[in-house]
Amino acid sequence: MIRRFLLLFIFFIATGKTFAQHPSPKGELAKQSTASKQVSTFTIEAPQLGYSKKIWIYLPKNYDSTKKKYPVIYMHDAQNLFDAKTSFVGEWNVDEKLDSINAQVIVVGIEHGNEKRIDELTPYKNAKYGGGNANNYLEFIVKTLKPKIDTKYRTKTNPRNTAIIGSSIGGLASYYAILKYPEVFGRAGIFSPALWFNQEEIIELTKKAPKLKTKLYFLCGDNEGDESDKKIMIENLNKIDDLISEKRCECNNLTKIKIVKGGEHNEKLWRDGFVNAYLWLF
Repeated sequence: MIRRFLLLFIFFIATGKTFAQHPSPKGELAKQSTASKQVSTFTIEAPQLGYSKKIWIYLPKNYDSTKKKYPVIYMHDAQNLFDAKTSFVGEWNVDEKLDSINAQVIVVGIEHGNEKRIDELTPYKNAKYGGGNANNYLEFIVKTLKPKIDTKYRTKTNPRNTAIIGSSIGGLASYYAILKYPEVFGRAGIFSPALWFNQEEIIELTKKAPKLKTKLYFLCGDNEGDESDKKIMIENLNKIDDLISEKRCECNNLTKIKIVKGGEHNEKLWRDGFVNAYLWLF
């Protein structure tokens, strides 16, 4: 079912179809924007990808009234993070949730590339679904976007204050990011990661990785798809956890796995789990 969800997502972004909440004056269904005033956007060229990317920025409520610097979270699929108008099947309410706890953090949301989403967020090709361009996508984040953010905003730039969070193949990309750029990302939220997409390669890469210092929060539901999907998701997380544990002492409390009873592979699971992940990571 997780694979079917992935294909359904591709269908809707490719055809431009949207899900709506409110009728427009003409009788057509349309969504209303729910992004808070702390959220803004800009467009930046991504030479590593060969096209431009739209970026969403969340700033804490007191950003303009202070001179202090803030940690930064980089997140994938920005269309689903802040605004119901641009979301696929519901937003994460990242801005409202962070406002509710007065979080002192900057969030950088990177819009997915629509039909290029699978390419951007997967590190290796899958025989059935293709993909495999995450190296260029992450290089864009690390070498083009992050320097721009660190120049334009008051940020804490070290790994301890730089996190990456994503779900599904965005969770896969986030996990791959901490293996490829441990000197950049010191914290990661990995939600319902599609480890099955490149299972063998990811396991081998984890085995070869040096000692990991990254703080990791894994989240998944125990009802993500059919019986085989449920089994594969939890088995893969446990396998990765075992491999990571071989590279560091559990006494450091750097890894947490949260399995939600009844949780499904959807925005509700990730939205409901976001604040707890943030609080544990930071």
